[in-house]
Amino acid sequence: MRMVDLIQKKRDGEQLTTEEINFIVESYTDGTIPDYQVSAWLMAVYFQDMTEKERADLTMAMVSSGDQIDLRAIEGIKVDKHSTGGVGDTTTLVLGPLVAAAGVPVAKMSGRGLGHTGGTIDKLESIAGFHVEISNEQFIELVNKNKIAVIGQSGNLTPADKKLYALRDVTATVNSIPLIASSIMSKKIAAGADAIVLDVKTGAGAFMKTLEDSRELAKAMVNIGNNVGRKTMAIISDMSQPLGFAIGNALEVKEAIDTLKGEGPEDLTELCLVLGSHMVYASGKADSLEDARQLLIKLMNNGEALDKFKLFIEAQGGDSSVVDQPERLPQAKYKIELPAKEDGWVAEIIADHVGTAAMWLGAGRATKDSQIDLAVGIMLNKKIGESVKAGESLATIYSNQEEIEQVKEELYRSILLSQEQVAPPILIHEEITE
Repeated sequence: MRMVDLIQKKRDGEQLTTEEINFIVESYTDGTIPDYQVSAWLMAVYFQDMTEKERADLTMAMVSSGDQIDLRAIEGIKVDKHSTGGVGDTTTLVLGPLVAAAGVPVAKMSGRGLGHTGGTIDKLESIAGFHVEISNEQFIELVNKNKIAVIGQSGNLTPADKKLYALRDVTATVNSIPLIASSIMSKKIAAGADAIVLDVKTGAGAFMKTLEDSRELAKAMVNIGNNVGRKTMAIISDMSQPLGFAIGNALEVKEAIDTLKGEGPEDLTELCLVLGSHMVYASGKADSLEDARQLLIKLMNNGEALDKFKLFIEAQGGDSSVVDQPERLPQAKYKIELPAKEDGWVAEIIADHVGTAAMWLGAGRATKDSQIDLAVGIMLNKKIGESVKAGESLATIYSNQEEIEQVKEELYRSILLSQEQVAPPILIHEEITE
């Protein structure tokens, strides 16, 4: 088998066989095929697309390139949730303990963030003592005992995807639906879940800016999952403005605690109930989505979800007193209000720009070596559709530096007012099951 023939075949729009895709992935991973040939193949895929079978084959070839997490020792149906990212996306912190309280095993493998704020692990490490450096045996034991645990990503999970993504990044082939979908799904499948619930974001703060592109990506990932034997569905949710009010690590932990109490932001609470209902239903712990939703609401209201969060924190070495005393989380030195310059209605909050402002404060990483300040961030005080008076605070900036004019200017450019009333955006655009 020659790589040049496979490049030509895909260039001409023909379908590659399972064996041919396996050859490409295996040979590139072990260094047999050079970058320049795989670059040519990636560009051919970019322009010619892939069939559903090719996408599934590419995904499983990347899964097979490295470690696969064996969760068979965990009792019950393991359901994973994946979000395509956004600003202020605190859903994992809420969904983990909430769904675990419903009796669904949540065996979560998470990473650190690069961008607006930290990843799930960074956020959890806002809690003193919390750590994810546990063995696979401890991980499985904790999930069986408490129904929830979080472990750091394996260094050898889907190495083919890491190599291919690095090459896509420098060859202008990142924005390809089959390549994005197979990249995401390979990691989810290698992580061992039986069922996968996808939260595909759309809007200014999302990777996919348009509903059409988000729908195409969601359908691609759902098809891959179902074609390789994982029950998969997707929600397309809005990210035209940040989710909830908090953008920043400790701030998001506090918001997750409020949400588990049933006192969180309306949009974050609703999205968690929708995603969580699908997770509970997929696990067989409820007979319908409505039954699952009512169960989750009950667990929020009776304190069981919050108790599960405390148990989860303690089991991984963290100080669970932060749940009742959130002031024990890292605190910023300065709290600076951003006053509205005029009366009006909030017409737009450009999510990715707000995220950039949070990163400038130190809430996120500009590079993988950047140090995160867990205490800093932004709390929105107004969302799209709400009225505001001149001088009223649009947002509160939590900072460890007093001079933040650049951050203020970015926020003023990001939070746009209108003289006419504006309707809030739709939160849930679509649900895709096949």
